[in-house]
Amino acid sequence: MIVPLNMAWAIKMSLEAWFTLIVTTSVLLVLIFSRVRPHIAMITALTVLLATGILNAEQALAGFSNSGLITVAAMFIVAAGLHASGGVDIMVKSFLGSPKTVRRSYLRIFTPVVFLSAFLNNTPVVATMIPGLLAWSKRINISPSKIMIPLSYTAILGGTITLIGTSTNLVVNGQYQTLTGEAGFSIFSITIIGLPVAICGLVFMWLFFPKWLPDIGKSHAFENVREFTLEVMVESNGPLVGQSIQQAGLREQKSVYLVEIERNGTLLTAVTPEQRLQSGDRLVFAGDTQGITDLLRIRGIVASTSDSESSVFSADRPERSLVEAVVSPHCAAIGETIRDAKFRQRYGAVIMAVARNGERIPGNLSNIVLKAGDTLLLEARPAFVSRQRYNKDFLLINDLGKESPNHDKAGIAWVILIALVTAAGFGVVSMLNAALIGAVMMILTGCCSVSQAERSLDLTVILTIAASFALGVALQQTGVADVIATGIVSLSQNQAWLMLVMTYIAVSVLTEVITNNAAAVLMLPIVLELTAKAELHNEPFIFAIMMAASASFATPLGYQTNLMVYGPGGYHFRDFLKVGVPMNMFIGAVTLAVIMLIWPLN
Repeated sequence: MIVPLNMAWAIKMSLEAWFTLIVTTSVLLVLIFSRVRPHIAMITALTVLLATGILNAEQALAGFSNSGLITVAAMFIVAAGLHASGGVDIMVKSFLGSPKTVRRSYLRIFTPVVFLSAFLNNTPVVATMIPGLLAWSKRINISPSKIMIPLSYTAILGGTITLIGTSTNLVVNGQYQTLTGEAGFSIFSITIIGLPVAICGLVFMWLFFPKWLPDIGKSHAFENVREFTLEVMVESNGPLVGQSIQQAGLREQKSVYLVEIERNGTLLTAVTPEQRLQSGDRLVFAGDTQGITDLLRIRGIVASTSDSESSVFSADRPERSLVEAVVSPHCAAIGETIRDAKFRQRYGAVIMAVARNGERIPGNLSNIVLKAGDTLLLEARPAFVSRQRYNKDFLLINDLGKESPNHDKAGIAWVILIALVTAAGFGVVSMLNAALIGAVMMILTGCCSVSQAERSLDLTVILTIAASFALGVALQQTGVADVIATGIVSLSQNQAWLMLVMTYIAVSVLTEVITNNAAAVLMLPIVLELTAKAELHNEPFIFAIMMAASASFATPLGYQTNLMVYGPGGYHFRDFLKVGVPMNMFIGAVTLAVIMLIWPLN
């Protein structure tokens, strides 16, 4: 009786393992080849594993109460406090100055960005820096294309210096605690690897990127690479009807200029100052964001409307705000024209301008087919910003209508952050408690409001992380991780250094095609089984996962900050490949070398 039961159990486990492998593979394929959002894919996988009985409710939902996840959420609020108080702006402005060369400008950028990214989430750091660096680059006469990619890469490197520098590190630490029952790592445990790797990466950029990155500002017709195509309309029966371009004051705008007029299906180019405006004229301007606000203040100028869509903006302009956003790879409107996508109705926003690779897109604005990485200037209701923090159809890089920071609280915000890091670093309190106390203090001291704290919580990231835990547990519980680990041990011929290299490469490749958090969570149970079978220390392998998951440089789609600088820098996809592939290889080699020098693998 015992033998058949054991055989049946083995068969059952085998079937569960195969099913879990199919679910995991399906999730990877969906994330790679579709625009389904990561949190939707992960929650679907969690539901399937729970419904089929592979995981019980406690196992499936354990990720939602994981200390790493709660720490990530608390750090979002801490970052919000530092940004809302103007603490970031003050630090950045004190370092920028007026460098004369590209290499000197890098030195000005490296210090504040590395420091901020070491303790704050990379995405808000880069979002805050982009508008300031664009204006700064114009002032010092250096093309934005020379500094936007270094901004993103520096933030990525800075995030690897501490355990709280990026959500991936916190997630891996939290999952490690769940799967092993160990205490986990301290805030500066990874610093011994992350700091030398970051320094080497910064030196690499300083040496080679000034020559490798394109100087787009000198090769384009527009003076400012940050130029948009802006389309507005002459209000019917408005005060501008019958006036000349000169009389309407449209030739006096400093940062935008009139390119063409579309009138009754006819395109008027090379517009003269004497050209008379007619009711319903569509005016196409080229310019940067600094001139947009002044243009919209002109009485008789309204947002361009499409005949096929009714405007969602019947209220007064003060109820709207200007927002810059990058089209994410998960946006449902990709591949459709602005008109066919019913953009206004779907998102409650008007596209005022479109930039792609730093170049003006000619033709009617409503006929532009949207692509991932396009930078849009939107006129939207304030609620649009809040919605997109959750929906993630767009990455917000500049809310031009946002409230001014309360600089009186900047000092308090910095004290809270320093106290948080010090307390966690010296073991006075746990990292979770330090983050929670820091978040509460940011709100109580007025560094950020409750609404700002709520908006800072990136729900899609939180859901992706929580649901990913379930998939990681399933891989371990069903024996899939064990089987894969056995295969790796066999392929590496039990060579510890080769196992480490294979681990790093696997995570690095996965990070380029799916989210970095998901890549790390999927690989950790496999690595734990691998190190147990080979009787190796797991610590260096876990740090290799953390580093590889963050080291995403090769494409603009591999990491959020890369996509955020894609449009503002005016880059083509090949520009990322040119500098990102060598960067990936260099950082990988340095990381593996540092790990092998510090830790004995056996």
